[in-house]
Amino acid sequence: MDPLWSQWWVWGVAAIALAVGEVLLPSYLLLGFGIGAGIIAFLLLIGVPVAASLPILLVVFAVLSLISWLGLRRWLGVYQGQVKNFDHDIND
Repeated sequence: MDPLWSQWWVWGVAAIALAVGEVLLPSYLLLGFGIGAGIIAFLLLIGVPVAASLPILLVVFAVLSLISWLGLRRWLGVYQGQVKNFDHDIND
């Protein structure tokens, strides 16, 4: 039997838990990890040999999570002119 870390459903549950955790901590950080875990779950489900060893699997997860986080920051991040600066005090 395969080790638990190489099961697709474990990564799927982790992806769902991280996506739900994003509701509690809205910073796109957990959603990036959730997308990375979801991609790993999908790759394991279709049979891509990404789980040859745990270190390789964790490196692939980290790279996919970083790419998805950067994509989320680009797509949903702060745009030019969106931040409002105040140069006076309302009590003056």
